[in-house]
Amino acid sequence: MHNPRHTHAPAVRDGVGPSCVVLPSQGQGSMLDFLARRLPAVAREEWLRRMQAGDVVDERGDPVAPARPFEGGLRLYYYRSLPAEPALPFTETVLYQDEHLVVADKPHFMPVTPSGRYLHNTLLVRLKRQLGLPELSPLHRIDRDTAGLVLLSVHQRTRGAYQALFRDRQITKHYDAIAPWRADIAFPREHISRLEESPQFFRMQEVPGEPNSHTRIEVLDVAGASGWARYRLSPVTGKRHQLRVHMAALGLPLRNDPFYPVVNDPPEGDYSRPLQLLARSLEFVDPLSGARRVFESGQRLGLP
Repeated sequence: MHNPRHTHAPAVRDGVGPSCVVLPSQGQGSMLDFLARRLPAVAREEWLRRMQAGDVVDERGDPVAPARPFEGGLRLYYYRSLPAEPALPFTETVLYQDEHLVVADKPHFMPVTPSGRYLHNTLLVRLKRQLGLPELSPLHRIDRDTAGLVLLSVHQRTRGAYQALFRDRQITKHYDAIAPWRADIAFPREHISRLEESPQFFRMQEVPGEPNSHTRIEVLDVAGASGWARYRLSPVTGKRHQLRVHMAALGLPLRNDPFYPVVNDPPEGDYSRPLQLLARSLEFVDPLSGARRVFESGQRLGLP
């Protein structure tokens, strides 16, 4: 039997932490057989390649050979890889860093965390690699399509204090957005509704029922000749796609929105139509130092 007292996760490698799978108490065959059955999204030949390259290790840190017999209860760690990850011709900017926090200014089209086709070209993995911070973790997320500020926690031991700021709504967030101008809609206004997932799993929709989303909306500038305006959107709650759905529900869909009101996702590699939504500023009282923190993106959205 293995000794669980000596278990440890492998180190972050090139900014990417290992994934973990626990073998059930009963089983048979080889470790390769188990992984190919349990995680069939990765082809058996790919599991064989990873094991031969030493990219699958057990909880003791020992490489797992493909023919090694099944061992119930054992933890296996493996590094995710993508055969053809899209390159991104953009880069993030670190606006602030101390022993507890990193504030990054994210470009459009860059995911915050690994998902789908993106692993190394995500904000989190790039910053882990660039800054040498293996415990770095985002305290909130913005969409891949959205540009602007992302707040990240450096250490797990102090993360809870900063997560509580979001949970208790102690952070003031402002977004800039470009959307159509309509003189028949009065501003400033409060948009309150109930958001739930739509049948298209990646989209959200407004439905009847008790409200669970709240956005404050103001007009900043109007370009009368073009029919566009710049808005300040201040989310009180943090539902997925909240700002995009709320503006579309008013008949003011954000410029270049690939999902709302209809799906019009650009082809891979087309960066010509960035969503006109920018996480412009963050303001809060630091729970550890008591200092007032105010951060502002260096990016701007231009009126057409």
